[in-house]
Amino acid sequence: MAHVEPAHLVELALGHGTASEEDAGALRHIDRCRRCRDELRTMTRVVTAARTAQLVDLPAAPPERVWQRITQDLSPRPPAPRAPGDRTKRDRLLATACAVTLLAAAVTAAHRARRPRTGAG
Repeated sequence: MAHVEPAHLVELALGHGTASEEDAGALRHIDRCRRCRDELRTMTRVVTAARTAQLVDLPAAPPERVWQRITQDLSPRPPAPRAPGDRTKRDRLLATACAVTLLAAAVTAAHRARRPRTGAG
């Protein structure tokens, strides 16, 4: 059996396991697999800590501007139109990479052209 999927481990850690054959197989695997056993143990600790947390354990709420910035960053925005001839940093890097590649190819070709040929090949 392959390793237990992380989502399935989370369900087991939350106590949402059922008496299904899938859960039974996962638990048998966890008994034999140290990696899955350690992951389940870690997830169970997180669940326990979250369930026993008190209001005083929680950090202060972030300022409203933080949530506004997160919302702004996650909102899909169309790319800003570029003026003709306006190059981005990526465009300049790409052009530089192409120029360097062409220069390397020219130097290699010139070097091979000047090298004497040895033997018939």
